[in-house]
Amino acid sequence: MKNIAIIVLALVLLLPVVASIQLAQPAAGEVLQSDKERITSPDVLTDEQALLVEGNSAFAFELYRALRGKEGNLFYSPYSISLALAMTYAGARGETAQQMADTLQFLLEQAKLHPAFNWLDAKLASRGQGVQGKDGEGFRLNVVNAIWGRKGATFLPAFLDALAENYGAGLRILDFIREAEKSRIIINDWVSNQTEGRIEDLIPQGAIDALTRLVLTNAIYFNAAWAYPFDEGLTADGPFYLLDGGQVTVPMMRETEAFGYTDGEGYQAVELLYDGGELSMVALLPESGEFQAFEETLNAQQVSDIIAGLRLTQVTLTMPKFEFESEFSLNDALSEMGMPIAFSEGDADFSGMTGERTTFISHVIHKAFVAVDEAGTEAAAATAVIMRDSAILEPDVEVMIDRPFIFLVRDIETGSILFVGRVLNPSI
Repeated sequence: MKNIAIIVLALVLLLPVVASIQLAQPAAGEVLQSDKERITSPDVLTDEQALLVEGNSAFAFELYRALRGKEGNLFYSPYSISLALAMTYAGARGETAQQMADTLQFLLEQAKLHPAFNWLDAKLASRGQGVQGKDGEGFRLNVVNAIWGRKGATFLPAFLDALAENYGAGLRILDFIREAEKSRIIINDWVSNQTEGRIEDLIPQGAIDALTRLVLTNAIYFNAAWAYPFDEGLTADGPFYLLDGGQVTVPMMRETEAFGYTDGEGYQAVELLYDGGELSMVALLPESGEFQAFEETLNAQQVSDIIAGLRLTQVTLTMPKFEFESEFSLNDALSEMGMPIAFSEGDADFSGMTGERTTFISHVIHKAFVAVDEAGTEAAAATAVIMRDSAILEPDVEVMIDRPFIFLVRDIETGSILFVGRVLNPSI
């Protein structure tokens, strides 16, 4: 199996026609180039870079707190969600924009936030030069954006320019009115192609109709091997102890290697590098009986402090192979976190997209898949934001990950957290 992480985002905006910039009528799917080209070397100050990563990390764990009540295993991509909603935020105004900024921890004003995301995308695109992917075809961490507009519809130039300059998203014209199902298939096929078939049928039937004005999509593809792959010959069945006192038998991988390691009151942490040493997985293992207490207090600052304390240590590591999916709606979580107006019909203000306050977010849906084995990590995630028209070397250390734990995948240089997960039962 390929070692990939795929993040796909679809934002479906259902808006009435307004007068602003009139688009030509090319064939379905044809790309219209904005007057603005993507800025390949954005001028982003060091403190602005730090504020973007700081805010994204804070949101990652605020969202974890909002989602942790879900039963069972959990996996999501905070970077995927932040990026999707940043593109949506480009069209938000007034109190809607303020609530989104506060909830998503956007610490920069719009004029600086979008170039900062562009900077981060460029940094991530530079990763893995000359190193291997799990499949032997080379490391990949690619980010691609596209926006899809309704034939005959109009959009504000400033909104389109912001997406073109900072997200590289060219506008593609589709006939949502007469060919809604065909349009849905075209977009889903694009998503599938960008993710090597790992994400199929992202947008469900009925989500696109004659009221659809704009669909924004993003695909992230990740393929990397462990820097120190586990020896399959050392993998053997072993017990994994559950929170309720029970246990399951699962394949447990084992190796002794120099890993980043630290421990503190109530936890151990170990960092597994991916090939090339630019990205890693950090596993956070609370002491037996302390998982819930550790999870309740987990936040971005705590994780930052843990990561800062990692030291190269000879570790005998045992951890389970695991594979599972997560699926949930983010409407309630995001509303409770502080942005209810964006979901409020009649009150939401996304006038920066079209010039009128005519839409609200009806659904934010996130799905994710993760598999970890001896060779590396495979992961996929998809987010759909649907907007509808208003009515109107230390001594040897042994780490035995045989109980629930939390893990994350991060970009080391920038500190950006790409994935966060929780394993309560690796057998399901």
